[in-house]
Order: sequence, then structure tokens, then C-alpha cells
Amino acid sequence: MDANELRGVQAPLKEQYRRDPGSARTALRAVGRIASEGVTFDVDQFAGVSRAGLHRATGGDGSEACSGDMLLEALLACAGVTLRSVATASGVGLRSVQGRAEGYFDARGTLGVDREVPVGVQDVVVTFIVDTDADDAALARLAKVTERYCVVGRSLAEPATIVVRRP
Repeated sequence: MDANELRGVQAPLKEQYRRDPGSARTALRAVGRIASEGVTFDVDQFAGVSRAGLHRATGGDGSEACSGDMLLEALLACAGVTLRSVATASGVGLRSVQGRAEGYFDARGTLGVDREVPVGVQDVVVTFIVDTDADDAALARLAKVTERYCVVGRSLAEPATIVVRRP
């Protein structure tokens, strides 16, 4: 897809959202269940079911997916699609792109060992190594705009509300 094709696909959507802002509110959802042994939770994903479990640092054996890694995978996927969209729209040619999302969590916070230690993935950095003829200024703009429009990255700014209720 080139910039003109992308604009052609997005232009009617943008016009609709300007005319009817409420139509831009787009529902997303994930579903899962306790369906396996151990301290796990099965999450339905596009390519099947992922069984999330405890990280080794919190008592897991490493045989299930770590939800922190899954968070970084979702972030990398979103940032990668956003990067490609922004590059396409701005005419920045990308011959190849390799991406990595990295962060850390302190198990003391998660396990309640020290209430002063934050709970959550911190120091998150998404890095893209790009093969391109674009200059450094164009790459800096690409990074800035990708960060601005990455839905998952922006969502990390506020904690989710957790609700537990009966059926």
C-alpha cells in the first residue's frame, strides 16, 4: 500500500468521524477463562489460545506465557503497525524493519515483599532498527508520530479498572 492508497482508505473514515464523532468510538475486547491446571488463565487470541501463567520470578516454571511479555508483544505489534502506517503516509521508504519491546518489573512489588516497590512493567522501550534512505530528522519524526498514535502505548499511561462480580 502506498500513501495515496492509505489516504484513500482512511479519508472516508476521517470524514465520517468528523461528522459523527460518536462513530469513532471503537470497541475492543479480549476473552479468557480458567480452564487449565495451576495458576494459569487461558486467553483467546487471533491465532489460538495462549495460556498465561506465573513468571519464573514469581513462582512459575516458564512453561506458560508471561502476561508481561504478552503486554510487550501487544505494544510491539501496535507500534509496528503504527510505524508502518506513519511511514507510508509520510513517504518514508522502509526496506526492512526489526522491532523489539523491552521492559522490567520488580518481583518484590508483584509478590508484596515491599509495598514501596511499584507493581508493573517499567522502563519500557520500543526500538525499531530500520533500513531506509531517510535522514535522521525524518526518523526522529517517525518515532515521535508513532509514539503519539500507538494505541497500546498510549493506553499504558493509565491503569485499567478491574471489576470482579458474580454472573
